[in-house]
Amino acid sequence: MIELLTADTPNGKKISIMLEESCIEYKITKINIFKNEQFKPEFRKISPFSKIPVIIDHENKKSVFESGAILIYLAEKIGKFYDTEDRLLVNQWLMGQMAYVGPMLGQHHQFHHYNPGKSKFGEERYFKIAEQIYKDLDERLSNTNYLAGKNYTIADIATFPWIARHEWHDIGLKRFSNLTRWYTDISEREAVQKGYDLLGKGEKIPKV
Repeated sequence: MIELLTADTPNGKKISIMLEESCIEYKITKINIFKNEQFKPEFRKISPFSKIPVIIDHENKKSVFESGAILIYLAEKIGKFYDTEDRLLVNQWLMGQMAYVGPMLGQHHQFHHYNPGKSKFGEERYFKIAEQIYKDLDERLSNTNYLAGKNYTIADIATFPWIARHEWHDIGLKRFSNLTRWYTDISEREAVQKGYDLLGKGEKIPKV
């Protein structure tokens, strides 16, 4: 059984979606990041940067931190969404999400969604970067069904929850036909719908 220690964020949703796709038995332990529970000593023992999500594989008595590493661990455990023939491409698009898509869209959230009007420079900078991310993803998806090629992989699972906040971004997802096709396709997966509702409150994936 996998225990997922997380908050309801895009990084947390990556893992709940992956667990639903994997049909692995799991339970969620909520970490209230607004009450600084991520800084408690017992949590830092398994998450040295005080970040969610973390999983504990009680079967193998292992814990894993960092969402990208968790996705790789789970993919290797079940033997899905991480095909050997496509692994180099999967790794590149997964690392691109971890190093670029997630952090930059996260900064866009901070300036544009949570704190509008506090920094014109920050809002303009991260709006432009967010728009470029949409363009880059759309261009990639003009040539492939999914980010790493013809198959749905952990690179898509990692990226999807960030694009699912498109209403926050105000970029206009409909402007990007290939990204919209990819987003809609993934949105229709039953496991994605279940995993997106991480806390079981009936949360729905935003429409295009």
